Amino acid sequence: TTLGRILMNLLEFEHGGIFYRQKRLSKLTGKELKKFRQNVQIIFQDPYSSLNPKMSVGQIIEEPIKYYRFITNPQDRKQRVIALLNNVKLNESYFNRFPHELSGGQRQRVAIARVLALNPEFIICDEAVSGLDVSIQAEILNLLQELKEKFQLTYVFISHDFSVIRFMADRIAVMKDGRLVELSDSEQLFKAAQNSYTQNLLSSVPAF
Repeated sequence: TTLGRILMNLLEFEHGGIFYRQKRLSKLTGKELKKFRQNVQIIFQDPYSSLNPKMSVGQIIEEPIKYYRFITNPQDRKQRVIALLNNVKLNESYFNRFPHELSGGQRQRVAIARVLALNPEFIICDEAVSGLDVSIQAEILNLLQELKEKFQLTYVFISHDFSVIRFMADRIAVMKDGRLVELSDSEQLFKAAQNSYTQNLLSSVPAF
């Protein structure tokens, strides 16, 4: 989670550097940083706390579109929001609902729709399904995979659940005490992890 927030430029760090499209993140100008924040989005663990309870679903999804002046015409913005709802398998009837009227899975779909509103290319999923029931987790994970293919997205998927990681990840980075201890293609890591910490983690969960 800390790494995810650093990648979003939400936390400062003392050593090293983050590069996005060959540019050091700390050196981006105001205009470049605004474009970065449009292109790089984050889905948080708890969809309820990340959604404004006083705003309707339509207003929540429309908010970043208005802020970045992505679409200036109100009617066009509404149609964009409805299209986004359809992309996350919610229909127009959700437009005027409020977060407290939705299930956890529906709230996470709204959070995903809001993230998609600005046509990002890179999304950080910070424990995005850990608070959901297992059956709902599967629905959201399948949705994320569909959206990845449809919109050519790149995810950094943060999770402690190896079954989720194996389903989602092409490459896996294992961290311990804030340090990277292993980086490998997904299948290779599950077949023959090299680091003892990774091996211990894998041995503590049901066989894959």
